[in-house]
Amino acid sequence: MTWGESLAPMADRRFRWFFASRAVNILGTTMAPVALAFAVLAIEDSPAALGQVLAARSIPMVLFLLAGGVVADRFGRRLVIQVANAVCVVTQGLAAGLVISGHAELWQLVVIEAVNGTAAAASFPAMQAMVPQLVPREQLQPANALLSMVRGTLFAVGPTAAAVLVVTVGPGWALAVDAATWLVALLLLLPVHVPAPVAAAGASVVGDLRAGWHYFRTTTWLWVVVLGFGVINAILAGAVQTLGPPVAKDTIGIPGWGYALSAMAVGLVIASVVMLRLSLRRPLRAGMLGCLFYAVPLLMLGLDPQLLPLLVAMFLAGAGLEVFAIGWNLAMQENVPDEMLSRAYSYDALGSLVAIPLGQLCYGPLGEWFGNRPMLVASSVLYVVVCLAVLASPSVRSLERSPTPRQPPIDVTG
Repeated sequence: MTWGESLAPMADRRFRWFFASRAVNILGTTMAPVALAFAVLAIEDSPAALGQVLAARSIPMVLFLLAGGVVADRFGRRLVIQVANAVCVVTQGLAAGLVISGHAELWQLVVIEAVNGTAAAASFPAMQAMVPQLVPREQLQPANALLSMVRGTLFAVGPTAAAVLVVTVGPGWALAVDAATWLVALLLLLPVHVPAPVAAAGASVVGDLRAGWHYFRTTTWLWVVVLGFGVINAILAGAVQTLGPPVAKDTIGIPGWGYALSAMAVGLVIASVVMLRLSLRRPLRAGMLGCLFYAVPLLMLGLDPQLLPLLVAMFLAGAGLEVFAIGWNLAMQENVPDEMLSRAYSYDALGSLVAIPLGQLCYGPLGEWFGNRPMLVASSVLYVVVCLAVLASPSVRSLERSPTPRQPPIDVTG
């Protein structure tokens, strides 16, 4: 791929507005987890309490994902994203006000995160499925790489900025910035128009769900990867999100944890730049091999956390995860029919995320019983086993890029 081909998606004004909207939103979103984690720990210094707040977001997101996919395919992906943006402006603004004023209580953050999880359930399938409506098929890899590049760049900035705000003026201000970015993202998406969805005659919501389930269960590479990531995401949610902050607080410090997350984001950026020039022939095989790198920082956190080696390990982990993310989106967007894509992403998200609340809720108590660091070591071993099990499937290893060209999307301006 030449640089001209790599940047071709930016020639479409709709993709440029979509790109800008995603960039602004990601900036605030990357700050929110760090701010929220230390806001909770300031209220109640317990990994179990942090796990409860994180699970409060994950549980409704899992429960409503399938409905979100159907709604996006039926009523339009742009509309669903805009409604979700508006909801998050209100909820994150409320959370910021409570934390800044010093009146935040644990149950309040639980309720707010539950609402945010519901909004995410609706917007995630729509957001992922919108890219093929904006660019032709031959531009899908550079389009996904460009979005990944800005995401990785802002992942490098956001956690560190949030950590600095937590240390200097408190976690509430990072949440306030997040609320503002949802509003700006909403406004930037207004000029983006895509073709209206065409509902099948006589189709019902239940019928749409059944059609999506049939496609999911009969597509082997799809359900194998999703099943594997059900376990992988539970491990990462419990080990990294729940045990990571308290272990970091006692070893490398709060700023050090922000640096580690930022190092992972730098790895995301570098990998996305490489993916602008390097075509993936077998996207899932490359992606799952890349995922293996995350076992290293898990092991290091459990054995002997040292800042500089951990930064290197997190950098490699981020690069590996980015290769998987681009490979996965290519596999989905090139091989799943467009009219089924939001539902396929919703089944993907449901299967991949369903165990996250379990990990968030269980890792805190398990860390208290067995020790946080022994749990991290055990998690690194289990993580490798799951990645290798997914790679053992021939349908995953051998899936190639789809050669069928996609016609350029219709520019709907009304």
